[in-house]
Amino acid sequence: MNGELLAILDQIEREKGIKKEVLIAAVEAAILTAARKAIDAGPEEEIIVELDRQTGKIRAKRGKEEITSTDFSRIAASTAKQVIIQKIREAEKEVVFNEFQAKVGEIVSGGVYRFERGNLIVDLLGKAEGILPRQEQSPKEDFKQGERIKAYCLEVRKELKGPQIILSRTHPNFVKKLFELEVPEIYEGIVEIRAISRLPGERTKIAVWSKNDKVDSVGACVGMRGSRVKNIVSELHGEKIDIVPWNDTITEYIKAALSPAEISEIRLDKTNKKAEIIVENDQLSLAIGKHGQNVKLASKLVEWELDIRTKEQSAKEAEAKEAKKAEIKAAAEPPQAEEVASVAGSSDLSALPGVGAKTKENLEGAGFKSAADIAAASIEKLSEIKGIGKKKAATLIEEAKKIIGEK
Repeated sequence: MNGELLAILDQIEREKGIKKEVLIAAVEAAILTAARKAIDAGPEEEIIVELDRQTGKIRAKRGKEEITSTDFSRIAASTAKQVIIQKIREAEKEVVFNEFQAKVGEIVSGGVYRFERGNLIVDLLGKAEGILPRQEQSPKEDFKQGERIKAYCLEVRKELKGPQIILSRTHPNFVKKLFELEVPEIYEGIVEIRAISRLPGERTKIAVWSKNDKVDSVGACVGMRGSRVKNIVSELHGEKIDIVPWNDTITEYIKAALSPAEISEIRLDKTNKKAEIIVENDQLSLAIGKHGQNVKLASKLVEWELDIRTKEQSAKEAEAKEAKKAEIKAAAEPPQAEEVASVAGSSDLSALPGVGAKTKENLEGAGFKSAADIAAASIEKLSEIKGIGKKKAATLIEEAKKIIGEK
């Protein structure tokens, strides 16, 4: 029996990948639990259980006294068996978790096992089950039970039932990893994918750069007669892929990102990372793309806000801006001398309250011809005129200012 136990543990180690020491520790813990129940030992009472690594013999001691096999009941044996199974399952879960935790960020393969509320359950080569949630599925893909599938390992979570492996086919890095598998130059680090933007099921843009001037980054990704990129498009069920050269000169990078449209002019706002793109009329729809796909993906790729206009649209907007500036400038400028004179001239002295014919005559004789002259005068100067005291002078000045303000 003892030798048979060691043989079983060896077999589990080979088949399940669980270290033998972990299994032995589980067995010792199980027997210890069984021994405490069998002999009704208190929680503080010392019980020692050891499994001989050479013979497989199990020794249990209560203090200095050895516990013989007759002290173990059938209940204790059953409990020990259950604990051993539980420990083995826990160890198996840990092995699976560690294995797939190391694969996060990589592509894994499996077969479609079943469907659960729109989610795909994927059998990962018999080792574990992965979940491809509905939101991580491309809208234009449809898989059948038993079909082989590749997916990006997005996350591995520890759950009570075991590791939960979350997969994705919509993540931009899924496309990136497909290129690594298909293009040796990327895998070897000669060609780099500097940026990627994606609308799953519709279109993807990637910007590539080569460390070696002799290696064409775009050509390496496309392959002979498009063989490499065709394989990736096939895996993505027809999703379009644009491969553009990365460039540290932003204008050149933007032109490449907006391909296949031809760009006439680019106006940069470097502070706000905005660019106005000028194109010919026949290039507008191509630059924007179906449902705005081309410009959206290009904007994500270069990380700039891109605003596309035709030359005519740009010219009209420029004219409108200039007209607005002129309007604002005119409103902010003070009135010209002629305008002031006109206002002043239109403000007759007789419009002032309390100014009759005699007072008007006296004011005009002193050089005050209009309300503007009164508004600019001092109380002392005005009160020197016959018939006007300081109080009346103050009133006239206040009323004159009101009239000037209204004009």
